Amino acid sequence: MNLGIGSWPARRARVRPDSTAIVFEDRRFSYAEVDARVRSLANALSNAGVRRGDRVAYVGFNHPALLETFFAAGLIGAACVLVNPRLARDEVAYILGDCTPAVVAYGAEQAANAEDLARQLPVGTWLSVDGGGPGSDYEQFLAGGGTEAVEAEVHEDDLALIMYTSGTTGRPKGAMLSHRSLFYQYMNALIGVDLRQDEVHLAAAPLFHIAGLNMMTLPTFTLGGTIIIHRGFKAEAVLAEMAASRVTSAFLVPAMLDALSGHPDFAGADLSSVRGFMVGGSPLPERTIRTWQQKDVAIMQGFGMTETAPGVCMLEPRDGTVKAGSAGRPHFFTEYRLLDAGCSPVPEGTPGEVVVRGPNVMSGYWNNPEASAAALAGGWYHSGDVAVVDEDGYIWIKDRIKDMYISGGENVYPAEVENALLNLPGVVEAAVVGVPDERWGESGRAYVVLADAAEAADGAGLREQLRSRLAGYKLPREVLVVEQLPRTTTGKIQKHVLRSGS
Repeated sequence: MNLGIGSWPARRARVRPDSTAIVFEDRRFSYAEVDARVRSLANALSNAGVRRGDRVAYVGFNHPALLETFFAAGLIGAACVLVNPRLARDEVAYILGDCTPAVVAYGAEQAANAEDLARQLPVGTWLSVDGGGPGSDYEQFLAGGGTEAVEAEVHEDDLALIMYTSGTTGRPKGAMLSHRSLFYQYMNALIGVDLRQDEVHLAAAPLFHIAGLNMMTLPTFTLGGTIIIHRGFKAEAVLAEMAASRVTSAFLVPAMLDALSGHPDFAGADLSSVRGFMVGGSPLPERTIRTWQQKDVAIMQGFGMTETAPGVCMLEPRDGTVKAGSAGRPHFFTEYRLLDAGCSPVPEGTPGEVVVRGPNVMSGYWNNPEASAAALAGGWYHSGDVAVVDEDGYIWIKDRIKDMYISGGENVYPAEVENALLNLPGVVEAAVVGVPDERWGESGRAYVVLADAAEAADGAGLREQLRSRLAGYKLPREVLVVEQLPRTTTGKIQKHVLRSGS
């Protein structure tokens, strides 16, 4: 019996065959058409020698082929590996060398890398989604598979998806998610998020990231709604799409929200169809929450990570005002604890590391038993995030353990200082790191990016404005104005670069 996520297109096609499943550029696909294409791709993969337990990789931006690859691999018991197409050649080579896929599908932006890597890696089949590069044309390969039913034994604990972490502190690790993990993630989302069968979901955030794929896009597919896919995020295109297609939901990260609200078209944008945005990826500044509340757009804030598929907690729209800045309460099928350095629970209001348990949590890291054992010690996933819980049971994320620094014996969480900076006029980005201090042991150094209209501001003046907002020990020793912050290809700030001063 096939209990995998790959069988879901067929299940949806039986229920709503003529409903629009996917809209991409000038094409529309019904659920029946998606089912037929997934079966064709699954048969083609089988014909190419892909077997249960093998890996099938997709290296590309948002495209229907990404979802088809994910479903088709799962339908035959293989695992899909989604790879960030912004990665450089050596980074892609490391991931593909680590997971050893039998098939790699890739977009135009990776064609040159694929040409090079095809001569070095033992990949049996390369598929070009956009044309150019080595291997076969994706559409021709898919069409050659035939649409007959796929017979495969797939169990709920079989590996379905490998997502590699961003590797900000070292080599990326492949988080292994089973069909069971994904099922419970989608159930968590459907219980906690206000999604409906008439959903029109805009997938402009990267689907090769866990939240973009799993928080709203695939739960919308599960319900039988419509998914509008954009290759990438462009503020002008997103605002126009929301009005033209009567979009009801989207997953976005805080920087995307700010890009939308900062666009010249924002003031007159028609957002009347939007029921809510799910926001995650980094803490949401208070100023951003206020901006969207003024537009009457509900904001659902999520907290999670790749290793938990990703949902851990969510702040529902009804709590968005009274608990603004909180990560909310745990999802239905997930629980967390806050532990001290000795792995003992901490009392209410005391910072502790977030550890997570639930059926959505990964089974470990691919080909890395040591890291798996450390991350899942005691049967809980150890996140490395520091949080406190309040008297009402809401969790407040403070920062990463590795980012916290101690100044004069006091713990300082950079995220709190960054939020204060982001609420100063003219500050559009901020990052704070701990640096050695002869008097206090450590103190903060802040890096800020200013809006064009605020170029006259200086670091000393910004620091002075913080005095009324932060305790003295939290004030950064210096505030440096920079043109941009160093980031990984996934958009995360590289704080180790800032600490080195380079």
